[in-house]
Amino acid sequence: MTDPLLSDSAGLIALLAGNAALWFYLEKRTGWRLFRYFPPLVFIYMIPAVLSNTGVIPLESPTWDWMRANLLPMFLVLLLLDIDVGAAVRVMGRGVLVMLAGTAGVVLGAPIGFAAVKGWLGPEAWKGYGALAGSWIGGTGNMAAVAEGLDTPGEMFGLAVIADHAVYLVWLPLLLGSKELAPWFNRFTHVDEARLAAMQEAAAALSQDKGRPELRHLLALLALGAGGAYAAAAVAAQLPELPPVLSTSTWRVLLVTTLGIGLSFTPARRIPGSHTVAMALVYLFVGVMGARASVEALAGQGLPFVAGAYLWILIHGAFLLVAARLLRVDVHSAAIASAANIGGAASAPVVAAHHDERLVPVSILMALLGYAVGNYAAFAAAWLCSLVA
Repeated sequence: MTDPLLSDSAGLIALLAGNAALWFYLEKRTGWRLFRYFPPLVFIYMIPAVLSNTGVIPLESPTWDWMRANLLPMFLVLLLLDIDVGAAVRVMGRGVLVMLAGTAGVVLGAPIGFAAVKGWLGPEAWKGYGALAGSWIGGTGNMAAVAEGLDTPGEMFGLAVIADHAVYLVWLPLLLGSKELAPWFNRFTHVDEARLAAMQEAAAALSQDKGRPELRHLLALLALGAGGAYAAAAVAAQLPELPPVLSTSTWRVLLVTTLGIGLSFTPARRIPGSHTVAMALVYLFVGVMGARASVEALAGQGLPFVAGAYLWILIHGAFLLVAARLLRVDVHSAAIASAANIGGAASAPVVAAHHDERLVPVSILMALLGYAVGNYAAFAAAWLCSLVA
């Protein structure tokens, strides 16, 4: 095998960062309809995959190892700083329980969807379903974190990315269209109109603006992220491994998740810029996963993997409907709860704005709650899939 054209660490990081920046720039600048169906995440993953499989950049590199070991805990700490559990519960009330029911649907639906298609998939495909569970409970950051904790092969992570967006193309229009069913849905769930009015009023008064980040803020975020990475790695190395799910990497992800949630209850939550910095690190990490993927393995298992994901999302939807009926929750809250799980912080505000613009701030809080529980619940889903495998 010939040496890659580019193997220097600085060059590799520049390539991944430039690739990610390019697709977000094009999405913002051009408004192409292409990005409705293939968001930047797909290209951020696929371009490095193509480059590594054609010899332009390496499939394996000390640079990739360093980025996997350090970027992941850093972005998890920063991503979880934004969580405000109290505000979400105050505004959404029982809507939070509907979201958690949707999370349960993701956890229990994973092994069912996987069992239906595992005969057409490779022996480590359950790890791909675990990674997808991370995305469907929290978001892209959780997907990357769970994939790293499970040591998911790059091609299985790629299948999770493809399935995520293949299902999203169908599920998002359903969540948006559910607004038209509000009269029927609210009669079906016996929703309390007074509760709905109170929720909308509380949501309208909610403010999420933490101000513009300054130099001291960015330095503090760097210290928190790097400190969290160091502490989690040091403690995880002392804990026992329980295969196939509970490895040192898994412990590290769970520990840094717990640390990030803990910090969200401190004044650190008010530091501006944490979410933006975290997502920049997430997309660099996704680029690394793409660079380590085998395109041949990715192409051969795509159809059955996605088919299992569609069965899986139906189970999530069933859990949501049952919970909304039992808890007497309106269609707006149910749709936002599902969007907060399946689409994360990128989709929940879109669904909220379509249903009721006053609910946009609380939809972000709901998505952040998904970040908080995403890693714990996704590892549970992965464990169930490993039993099926």
